[in-house]
Amino acid sequence: MEISSSQNGSIMWFFRDKGFDDKSIHEMFKKCKRLEGVHRDRASENWAYLRTIGIQDRKIPSIVTKCPKILALGLNEKIVPMVQCLATLGTKPSEVASAIAKFPHILSHSVEEKLCPLLAFFQALGVPEKQLGKVILVNPRLISYSIESKLTQIVDFLASLGFTREGMIGKVLQKYPFIMGYSVDKRLRPTSEFLKLIGLTEQDLQKVAMNFPEVFCRDANKILSPNVAYLKRRGFEDGQIAALVSGYPPILIKSIKNSLEPRIRFLVEVMKRDINEVVNYPDFFRCGLKKTLELRQKLLEQRKIECSLSEMLDCNQKKFLLKFNLIERPT
Repeated sequence: MEISSSQNGSIMWFFRDKGFDDKSIHEMFKKCKRLEGVHRDRASENWAYLRTIGIQDRKIPSIVTKCPKILALGLNEKIVPMVQCLATLGTKPSEVASAIAKFPHILSHSVEEKLCPLLAFFQALGVPEKQLGKVILVNPRLISYSIESKLTQIVDFLASLGFTREGMIGKVLQKYPFIMGYSVDKRLRPTSEFLKLIGLTEQDLQKVAMNFPEVFCRDANKILSPNVAYLKRRGFEDGQIAALVSGYPPILIKSIKNSLEPRIRFLVEVMKRDINEVVNYPDFFRCGLKKTLELRQKLLEQRKIECSLSEMLDCNQKKFLLKFNLIERPT
């Protein structure tokens, strides 16, 4: 690309010194017209500051590529106030650096106009003050969403599931901050309707949202529906599938090939159990195949012990060993 002025040229050489090729530089200029007026000294100062807050040298080029505007922002007017405010929310210095690496655009937003109103909004939903930082730093993209046109829609949707706004919605947000980034009409509501279609009640939906909100964020047609079809092929009836999903919602988003199929095969072929047993204990699908299922099955077989799935699995390893007298009890 052509260098239109000495100042533009100065920033061009800054980028080249940092190892960017001309194509990458051109893309950054397209993303941020303000770069054309940025002096090399400002860019160097901002770049150096990112290093001082714990961002690794190897990550800075990626951050600048995502948000070249960072080099054009006033350091003391914009960047430092945001970093200082974020630092008060985090428990470790590395959390702020990690948040900036995830979503560099957070530095271009205003503390007073965006961050403070966002924190107040989440507090009003019942997110405790000590948890506010976790929500923002885990999903820093939240700062880019409009409270009125985006976040309020998500809150209204969760309220429609029967949640009281004062505290329960805040708990869902703490559990999975990323839920606030999804479209109600394109993702959350269609998934909710799918869950109702397979037999979940309003109380079940609340339990899913409270304990495994990520399930609502998955595509019903591409992910949930194939898992339901798989369970039907394995012989589960509609009511049993509803019970499985209600008992352990992630069964709908687990990999069929890597998670569901190996466990069901182990249940039937090795444990010699009927698949209907997992309907009474859906947490079977939560258990690690090698570290829990295979190990405990082997120990029970050696002692010729028979028990239910819940007796076998609903405890930690030490309690399991004590329960079946596989180790001596402490005196």
